[in-house]
Amino acid sequence: MSSRHENERPSRAEFDALRARLEELEDALLVLHAQKAGIGQGALPADHVGRIVAGESPLRVWRTFRVLTLDQLADRAAVSKPYISEVEGGKKPGSVAFFRKVAKALDVSLDDLTDA
Repeated sequence: MSSRHENERPSRAEFDALRARLEELEDALLVLHAQKAGIGQGALPADHVGRIVAGESPLRVWRTFRVLTLDQLADRAAVSKPYISEVEGGKKPGSVAFFRKVAKALDVSLDDLTDA
């Protein structure tokens, strides 16, 4: 990034790039903590269910429970990382084909990934 004066704001593109990088770092941190705790297999724990009930994306909750970064899930499901991020963030609804691929990669049912 170029040097800025104290009151200058980053451009929209710079902001979006920073936000994407922050999401990647948050994912990596979640993965590290989960790996240390031996989390990621079996039934979804109550605290994770609570996150879904509170409105968090079921896709994100299952992905982090399975200890996968966006990159890892994108590779396993053969879908793009930005598309996963947009679906998790509620910016796009996600197609049935997308959810089938992701459900298979996460070893969950389609119902597990929908808000219904």
